[in-house]
Amino acid sequence: MRLGINGFFWNLTTTGSGQYTHQLLRGLSKLSDRPRCLLFRPRNSEPRSPTPQPTVDVEEHLLRPPFPLTRDLSKVWFEQISLPRACRNEGVDLIHVPYFAPPLMGGDKTVVTIHDLIPLILPAYRGSALVRAYTKLVSAGARRAAAIVTDSRSSREDILRLLRVDPARVRVVYLAAEDRFKPVRDPRQLQRVRQKYGLPEEYVLYLGGFDQRKNLSTLLAAYAALDADLSREAPLVIAGQLPAQDSDFFPDPRRMVQRWNLQDKVFFIGWVAEEDKPTLYSGAALFVFPSLYEGFGLTILEAMSCGTAVVASSSSSLPEIAGEAALLFDPYQTEELAEAVSSLLRNETRREELATRGLERARLFSLEKMISQTMQVYESVMMSA
Repeated sequence: MRLGINGFFWNLTTTGSGQYTHQLLRGLSKLSDRPRCLLFRPRNSEPRSPTPQPTVDVEEHLLRPPFPLTRDLSKVWFEQISLPRACRNEGVDLIHVPYFAPPLMGGDKTVVTIHDLIPLILPAYRGSALVRAYTKLVSAGARRAAAIVTDSRSSREDILRLLRVDPARVRVVYLAAEDRFKPVRDPRQLQRVRQKYGLPEEYVLYLGGFDQRKNLSTLLAAYAALDADLSREAPLVIAGQLPAQDSDFFPDPRRMVQRWNLQDKVFFIGWVAEEDKPTLYSGAALFVFPSLYEGFGLTILEAMSCGTAVVASSSSSLPEIAGEAALLFDPYQTEELAEAVSSLLRNETRREELATRGLERARLFSLEKMISQTMQVYESVMMSA
């Protein structure tokens, strides 16, 4: 099989779609009977970081539009024109688009991974008229796709409800945390990362984005409601690149910290290097994830894989991924989150029990299983073509 892969996010390795594309190719490369992978990327894309060279057996093709286009139009041209045309020219048997942007043409040979339908579900994420037109375009492409892969049953239900596609064409394939996410017990390694980021001896961790669905306001309000001594003994560590400007869409958590006088109870450590994340998770007393909507919620699986107890929102896909291995709370109830954090900080036995359950739960999600099930989708499409 000659498999064409949309590599638009290949060089954007800090995005979920970029990480998924890399995982997909790494996993496929380990198969004894693997497809011949052709990675198609836009030549005029602007990398936010040095473009990684493929470390797997893949044939790269760089595509550019025949005339100058704006950045947004160039992306649409790549997805809708350049990619399907290049795949036809290269004799590709099947196209996999690893994010929500399938082409309108060639749907009978297209598999698309839709991680979530945030632009269709959350009004604040629908964007301008042009963005809404783009969402309609890719939604139409998804309806024509031979198969849709999605990360959770929760997202599958959203796809069936909002895109109205044949249920037989929508397959759930769970993601997996990378192998590097495992418990770090070496005191020297823990101390190195603690010193590098100025971490306290004990802390509660949040690692993720800062857009409004991440619900940091509820997390900070809950921390303000904690017993003062408890929140000082185990302050909240917030990791990630803070918003450049305070806005309704990207509320700056530093403003909330000042409003609730949490300056001595909340630490902002900024961007965290990928190689430090397992140690950061492992050193935390708890990992808290208050998001209002997730297609999968990979960070809770990463934290579980590192042996850290998890407190997670009961919304969207998160209960499905966490199972019985996390303490869930209503993301709209500040008191419920405060009680969850407080009870676990005061009960080390319960924390250790959740951490053990989390490790067991995380083992159910593997790259091998993800790739095997994705290959089954490819084969079913090829057989029905």
